[in-house]
Amino acid sequence: MSNLGTLSYYLGIEVRQGKEEFTLGQSAYASKLLERSGMAKCKPCVTPMEEWLKLTKASTVAKVDATLYRSIVGGLRYRVHTRPNIAFAVGYVSCFMEDPSEDHCAAMKRLLRYVEGTVDPGIIFPKTGRSRLQLTMFSDADMAGDIDG
Repeated sequence: MSNLGTLSYYLGIEVRQGKEEFTLGQSAYASKLLERSGMAKCKPCVTPMEEWLKLTKASTVAKVDATLYRSIVGGLRYRVHTRPNIAFAVGYVSCFMEDPSEDHCAAMKRLLRYVEGTVDPGIIFPKTGRSRLQLTMFSDADMAGDIDG
């Protein structure tokens, strides 16, 4: 085995190491995903999902290309590795991969607009000396609001 130097890129994840912290990000991957989806120069938005959004599998709106929808949602699922704040929205649009319609696609495009506005951030792990790493997470899941039950 040979020493290949400091880790800087692994499986599409950029690793930036500093004296006080190291950061995992996917800015290049996010840019490629936006280009592939035709949303590279879109207007960014500040939230990944509309508040109180209710979608259903039994939508009567026109259907969209399921293969393209699945491809983009799959790319967003990979993006969650370094952006856990979009996990809920990505999981929500993933529920409609079987038979997506235009309203499902609109929710996915909203999520892509959020990604456009937040391409660079990633996960920051501070180096805290001898103290142990403390990971704190919060979750807000509204399973009672699921109209497809």
